Amino acid sequence: MLKEGLSYTSKVKVSLENCASAVGSGGLDVFATPSMVALMENAAMNAVAPYLPEGSTTVGSEISTTHIKPSAPGSEISATATLIAVEGRKLQFNVEAFDAAGIIGKGTHVRFIVDIERFMAKLG
Repeated sequence: MLKEGLSYTSKVKVSLENCASAVGSGGLDVFATPSMVALMENAAMNAVAPYLPEGSTTVGSEISTTHIKPSAPGSEISATATLIAVEGRKLQFNVEAFDAAGIIGKGTHVRFIVDIERFMAKLG
């Protein structure tokens, strides 16, 4: 059952592939903001996935984050998403990301529950 307080933590090691220089969001070899956002979304998706009806998933629709400090290649990053509101199909999360030195980013994220077949039928 979907309820406030559901939480999940996703982790990734900073590599050259998820640095700003590789993903096109900057020129430095530091953990990219788009990579942090993707990790936050992954945590939110996984926080609720076991509680969804069969044939359903969630899709991200909005994210508002701050990326507070850089993380070097080799650092382990964890992002935690906590479900804070359920309004029908709309799910709202608080998201935070950390490296070994502390918080590197935080924000809010909105996802919607969708029927996979109906959603994919909208393509093309």
